[in-house]
Amino acid sequence: MNEKILVKKAIKGDDEAFLTLMHSYEEALYRTAFSYLKNEGDALEAIQEVTYRAYRSMKTVKEPTYFKTWLIRIMMNYCQDVIKKSKREVLEERILSIQGITEDYTFLEVEEALLKLSDYERELLHLKYFEDVKIKDIAVMWNTPEGTIKTRLHKALRALRAGFEEKGEVKRV
Repeated sequence: MNEKILVKKAIKGDDEAFLTLMHSYEEALYRTAFSYLKNEGDALEAIQEVTYRAYRSMKTVKEPTYFKTWLIRIMMNYCQDVIKKSKREVLEERILSIQGITEDYTFLEVEEALLKLSDYERELLHLKYFEDVKIKDIAVMWNTPEGTIKTRLHKALRALRAGFEEKGEVKRV
């Protein structure tokens, strides 16, 4: 069934349509939660909480086309709240070994560089490059002109590159 039709049914209170939508976006929600929370248990808990929040406020969806973006935004907001409460920003070695990540720590350097960016810049990069949300959709979601989003995205990428150059990680050829 067409996603737009499912969203419209869910807005009208169709629980089966809502569950179908949530199952179809479960992986994207998990990736988003895990990228913020760095912990499988917390990511799964985040999916549960976001499912509840989305269900509770489903009737507020104005444009069915942007349902996924709306859902990801709820997840990002929830994860930021969790991080603020726990003030957890650094991965522990123990968690890495439990997950079987032992040799390649390149992602830690990326995480460190991302942490130097503002929340807005991190969200923008996450939406564009991790969730593959189109600039047009981000502009609608944030009620900002597309040109402004493109400029801010370019600025965020420049700041990220500067973070790597600062550490000597990026070498110009």
